[in-house]
Amino acid sequence: MRTHGWKGDPPRDETEARDRIIGAAMRCIDRYGSKTRLADVAKELGVTRQTVYFYFDGTEELLVATALQAAGDFLDRLAAHVAPIGDDAEILAEGLFYTFDRLPHEPYLGILLAGGHTGAFTQGITSPTAMAFGRTILLRFDIDWTARGYTDTDLDELVELMLRLLQSFVIDPGHPPRSPEEFRAYLRRWFTRFLLVPSPAAADGG
Repeated sequence: MRTHGWKGDPPRDETEARDRIIGAAMRCIDRYGSKTRLADVAKELGVTRQTVYFYFDGTEELLVATALQAAGDFLDRLAAHVAPIGDDAEILAEGLFYTFDRLPHEPYLGILLAGGHTGAFTQGITSPTAMAFGRTILLRFDIDWTARGYTDTDLDELVELMLRLLQSFVIDPGHPPRSPEEFRAYLRRWFTRFLLVPSPAAADGG
């Protein structure tokens, strides 16, 4: 384990070192957003960049690991927000609306959906990290995907579609932009019409 620096208080083991690096990265993200550099984190910790590289391959890996650790709080809030809703289409619509609405206020979420540090939100929306995070969101919803005939492939495609929708609304909210209630109604209407219809293969039992 590298103990150089650490402001005179080296970590006891590698687990603590990684936790302290991620904690420093969170503070830097709060301060600098997605422009956070590995050098900023090293300075925050009082270590060299080489010390941080010992635990993380680079800025991209560090920021994604930090965002994933912080994402649990967002997932809990999202699940609690949609918990009172009983209709599956409304759950999906409100989940997408809530994510869209909170995105400007959730620096860690923005990093996750952008695929890390170097990818802009418009470029990294279907990165493996974003896809995995989107799947986690769907599985947190109180929706019986198996009963609806959804296969793993169907869920992956639904995640991709929802991420692409989110990306599109971030880039262009509309002219003029819909009010929150208009946006909710728009999403509910179209999720009800086609997003919850099982794939042809599932409907045929194939």
